[in-house]
Amino acid sequence: MNDKIFTGEYKVGILGGGQLGQMMIQAGISYNIAFHVLDPSAEAPCRHLCERFVQGDFNNFDTVYNFGKTVDLITIEIEHVNVDALEQLESEGKAVYPSPTSLRIIKDKGLQKRFYREHNIPTAPFHLIDNRADIKDFLDFLPAAQKLRTGGYDGKGVSIIDQSNYIDQAFDAPSVLEQKVAIAKELSFVVARNSAGEAKAFPAVELVFHPEYNLVEHLFSPAAISPDIEKQGEEIAMQLAEKLGLVGLLAVEMFLDQSGHLLVNEVAPRPHNSGHQTIEGNLTSQFEQHLRAILGLPLGATNTVESSVMVNLLGAEGHTGPAVYEGMDKILQLPGVFPHLYGKAITKPGRKMGHVTIVNDNLSKALETAEFVKQHIRVVSGG
Repeated sequence: MNDKIFTGEYKVGILGGGQLGQMMIQAGISYNIAFHVLDPSAEAPCRHLCERFVQGDFNNFDTVYNFGKTVDLITIEIEHVNVDALEQLESEGKAVYPSPTSLRIIKDKGLQKRFYREHNIPTAPFHLIDNRADIKDFLDFLPAAQKLRTGGYDGKGVSIIDQSNYIDQAFDAPSVLEQKVAIAKELSFVVARNSAGEAKAFPAVELVFHPEYNLVEHLFSPAAISPDIEKQGEEIAMQLAEKLGLVGLLAVEMFLDQSGHLLVNEVAPRPHNSGHQTIEGNLTSQFEQHLRAILGLPLGATNTVESSVMVNLLGAEGHTGPAVYEGMDKILQLPGVFPHLYGKAITKPGRKMGHVTIVNDNLSKALETAEFVKQHIRVVSGG
C-alpha cells in the first residue's frame, strides 16, 4: 500500500465529473483522498467537490495525458475517454484503473461481444455490421437489437429493428446486431477486484426499465431469483473480471431468458447506476469498494443491511430548464427514504437528475414506498 494514502496527499484523478464522480468523491472524503477531476463541462456536478477541477476534453490525447501526469492514479466514471493517452501514461509507470487494455475492449460493444465469444461467456447471438446497408445480409436474423459499437449511454445508441422498419430506424454506423431475447428478467451483478486478485460480489439486483427512455426506472435488491441463478451470475461476473484483468469495479448486466439461461448483455468497468442502492443498502457502497480496489486496499464486506429499492429521478416530459424538485417534502416524511441529487442545474426530458433509495427490512414494503416516491416526486423546470 502506498504510504501517501490516508495522508491527504494522494491524488486520484477522475476522467469525468458527473454524478458517478460526485458519489465517488463523497465516499473518498472519509479516506482523506485528494481528488482531481477532468470534465468538458464547466457545470459538472464534481466541480465544487474536488480539490482541483480541470475543464477539458477527456477525448483529447494531450488533455488527458497532461492531466494524468499531475496525479498519482487515474480512474474513470465514463468509458468514452482517450485510451491512447491512458496507455502512454501506463507505459510511463502511472497507475491507471481500469487498465487501458480492458477499457479498449469494453468501450467498443463489438469487441465486447467478440471477447465473450472467445472466452465462452454466455451472450445472445450477434453479427457485427459496418453500416445500415449491411443489414440486408441478415434479414433472416431480424428482429434484433441494433447497438452502436461506441458512444452509446443511458439508453441512447440502441434501436429495435425488424424487416419492416430497419431502413428508417437503423443506425448507419458500425454496430452490433444482437438477437432479440425472450427476457424473463434483467439483472445486474456488480463485482470488485483489487490488484492482489481479491474479488467480491454484491448481491444481485433486478432492473425495471422505463418504457420510453430505455434506461432503468427503478431496481431492487435482493433480486427475485433462485440461489442457483444468483450463484451462476456471480460466477460469470467474476470470470469476466478475471479474464479482463480488471482492477476496480465491474457491473455486468445480464438477461435471464424465459428458459432460465443467463446471457451477458453489457458491462461497465466503473461504478454503475445498478449499484447506487449499495450506499444505504449494503455494508460497503459500490463507490467505496471501487476506491478500495484501485488503491490496493482490502475489499469491504458486501452484505445486505436492509432490502433496498432505487428509483431514478428523470427529468419530466415537456420540461427543459432550471430544475425544480416537486414533492420532495412529501417523500422526506417517510422513514427509510434517501434522496441523492446530482447537482445538475438544467433538467431535460429523461435526463438523470438524481435517485432515491428506499430501505426496509421487508422488500415488499420497500417496493410500496418506492411506488409512493415515483408518484409524488417530479423533476420539472422552473425559474
